[in-house]
Amino acid sequence: MRSENRPRGTESASPRVSADGIAMPRFLSGLSGRILMLTVAIIMFAEIVFFVPAVATMRLRWLDDRLNTAAAAVTVIDGLQPLSLPRALQDETLMATGTKAIVLRKDGMSQLLAVTDMPPEISRSYDLTDVGPVEAVVDAFDELLFGGDRAIRILGNIGDSDAIIELVISDDELRHALLIYARNIFALSILLSSVTAMLIFFRLNSMLVRPLRRQIANMQAFSEHPELPESVFRPSAEPDELGIAGRHLATMQSELQKTLRQQKRLAELGLAVSKINHDMRNILSAAQLMSDRIAGIDDPVVKRVAPKLLRAIDRAALYSRSVLSYGQVSEAEPKRRMIDVQSLVNDVHDYLELSADPSIEWINRVPEGLKIDADPEQLFRVIFNLCRNSVEALGQQAKAESVNCLTISAQRHGSVVSLTIDDTGPGMPQKARENLFAAFRGSARSGGTGLGLAIARELVLAHGGTIGLVEKAGQGTLFRIEIPDRPVMLESWREENEAGS
Repeated sequence: MRSENRPRGTESASPRVSADGIAMPRFLSGLSGRILMLTVAIIMFAEIVFFVPAVATMRLRWLDDRLNTAAAAVTVIDGLQPLSLPRALQDETLMATGTKAIVLRKDGMSQLLAVTDMPPEISRSYDLTDVGPVEAVVDAFDELLFGGDRAIRILGNIGDSDAIIELVISDDELRHALLIYARNIFALSILLSSVTAMLIFFRLNSMLVRPLRRQIANMQAFSEHPELPESVFRPSAEPDELGIAGRHLATMQSELQKTLRQQKRLAELGLAVSKINHDMRNILSAAQLMSDRIAGIDDPVVKRVAPKLLRAIDRAALYSRSVLSYGQVSEAEPKRRMIDVQSLVNDVHDYLELSADPSIEWINRVPEGLKIDADPEQLFRVIFNLCRNSVEALGQQAKAESVNCLTISAQRHGSVVSLTIDDTGPGMPQKARENLFAAFRGSARSGGTGLGLAIARELVLAHGGTIGLVEKAGQGTLFRIEIPDRPVMLESWREENEAGS
């Protein structure tokens, strides 16, 4: 209720904080501010690059104007030769051109045409007939920073002739003109950079920052409430990278929601199974007591059936205890010993009750006396799960009056025993192949869970072995299991040999 009394605008004034304590940056302190500062800096740099040659060009143009003005006066004066100029006319000429002295160099001779208030020292001399770009920039900034009270000399050609005119002037007017020009250029640069930066910033903000902040806000909201369908990101249809990232994000969130719902159902299922299993153990305990009494009856049929019944009840009790521990730990470590493979396969046949189904031909090609180093109960579960899947696939095909065979083979290669379960059923669908050993996704039939293959793979891996689907030329499905023997310690081998001898 306290959040409802919060003043309007408080939430937008403070950055949004996600469940993990990471806050969304403010508008100008995050990526938006960095883009704005970077844009301004780049444009200002471009303006500076433009400003430097512009100042140098302006200085040269100003000096050229002075030379052209003086050259016009010199042309008039030179036409009056051999008359000498009166003092008053010299002063007027110098004041009109803004110079202190005018010298004409022509035909190898130098002639001082006009002079007034000649400075005692010339600080700088500039020859405008040949000026490089670097030299022009250096001279312009030297004048801009240190000029103003110096006397400088300027040399240049008069039109296209070989005559050279030389001027001596004060640089205070030049520096004043440069300062005004630099001020105007700087103000114009600030204005242009600001306008351009804002235009670029708003465009980049709408194209990049806003969609990115929208994705981040959705991630934060999804992390707080991943189970809500409306928390899934709604991507745009843009073909750019952000649009592609948004579509990938939406797909990932949808898949995650499916996984979360599946995990929730599994948790509820596990709780229900645990409750059922708790009562089932009591029923199995009573069944064990009754089976023990039946085993003591002196009847040939009872004596033949009782051992199988006892093994079935023992396995059911063992599975019941394993179910209670499911979710807390993985499958128990295999209790390995050397067991007869053919007898184990025969037990699988008895449990499948294939003798009552003449449409399926059972073929046991396991050699007599073949031993495997494995946990008998876990290996029984592996073979039983694979064979049960094959029987169900063959049962679906029985209506087509096809040849239905289930063949179990095994052979030893050194320290590795290879078992194959081969059937002539309809084969494994492509969807089941893509999720072969994934629980609840790798089922080959409608309504299946795929737990059988997942459990089989986990048990085989616990033995250090491998299990896989093998491509075959004909119709059906072929699984191969390879289980290696345990490494034998040298001391244990010596003790066994000494005990045997």
